[in-house]
Amino acid sequence: MSALVSEKRSNSAGRGFYEFFAGGGMVRAGLGAGWRCLFANDIDPKKGRIYRANWGGGELKTADVGSLAAADLPGRAALAWASFPCQDLSLAGAGVGLQGDRSGTFWLFWKLMTALAGQSRAPKMIVLENVCGTLTSHAGKDFEAICNAIQEAGYRVGALVVDAALFVPQSRPRLFIICVRNGVGIPGGCVAETPAPPWHTRIKIAYDGLSSEAKRGWIWWNPAPPPKRTTGLSHLIEDDPKDVDWFSKAEARYLISKMSALHRAKLREAMGQKRRMVGGLYRRTRVDESGGKAQRAEIRFDDVSGCLRTPAGGSSRQVILVVEGGSVRARLISSRETARLMGLPDTYLLPENYNDAYHLTGDGVVVPVVRHLARHIFEPILDPTSPDNGVECNSGGFLPREFSRLHGA
Repeated sequence: MSALVSEKRSNSAGRGFYEFFAGGGMVRAGLGAGWRCLFANDIDPKKGRIYRANWGGGELKTADVGSLAAADLPGRAALAWASFPCQDLSLAGAGVGLQGDRSGTFWLFWKLMTALAGQSRAPKMIVLENVCGTLTSHAGKDFEAICNAIQEAGYRVGALVVDAALFVPQSRPRLFIICVRNGVGIPGGCVAETPAPPWHTRIKIAYDGLSSEAKRGWIWWNPAPPPKRTTGLSHLIEDDPKDVDWFSKAEARYLISKMSALHRAKLREAMGQKRRMVGGLYRRTRVDESGGKAQRAEIRFDDVSGCLRTPAGGSSRQVILVVEGGSVRARLISSRETARLMGLPDTYLLPENYNDAYHLTGDGVVVPVVRHLARHIFEPILDPTSPDNGVECNSGGFLPREFSRLHGA
């Protein structure tokens, strides 16, 4: 498809977008049918196959972002989204920040954005998504470097932290840095004059540490609060998962033996309830009483999942505990359950391999979070009269009409 055709399509809808570090296309799912993907990119061929299986993938280029040039990007997008790798910014990582090989890919993406500006094709909006560790990496210097780069390229910038638990039963706070091209109007309903909870609790501390230059033109984004979530982890659990087996009684007892006194008390309390209780459990390495390290099993019974993480060893795979009276059953969370926790519909195609599916979902962006930001910030800026184009699906996410056509849903 020629760049001219893509640009005409983009301009006709007003909502063409580029999706970088696209994974399985969860940003595309969240933006919905009122948006048109002009270009998508991810380096992982396994994720690329799933992207194509779900979206057709004619727009997808599987390649290192550093190998791309502005000429690879068709037309002029209204929005460019980049969920660049988080490992070097995460608290669980080595702390090398934006200088790392993985999180440092932000600069390769940003080089493309500045090249587009040089061709008068700068997107009106750019969104960066990452872990909250971005705010504190290198004592805030990495966050300041991002803000400075954004403003030097001709954009105003603001940030907010959204916990996916507002939308789905998964504790998953993530940082969203939203940039708007200088000269693009911003409706007053999208912003606040001062920091507003729950979006800016963590942002305010990071903002206070910025230099005066990095604060220029700062925006306190203020989307409307979402309706109260009514779905819990227990509603998303499969009765008969196809890709995981229940642990044996001996394996379940061993898992319980790894609990501290505090977490065993939580389990006993759950066993005393007169209803089925579903908990999420992670194995974590903790310092014991002697100062050494020991593996602990930590459980929560608040009907909310812990944050899904990409599998890099057994400790990162979440375990589901189902407690009914004196009965305790345990198993790994299924791949379909992880997809539901990301707000994906059950018609979304997943990799057949369990680890590949867990990696795909654990690396993704929660679909209804994207839809909420699109509805309350992106779309009012691009077209103040536009309606919400999302169609709710039973997972708590949104099922765009484009996806429905591909899957017959």
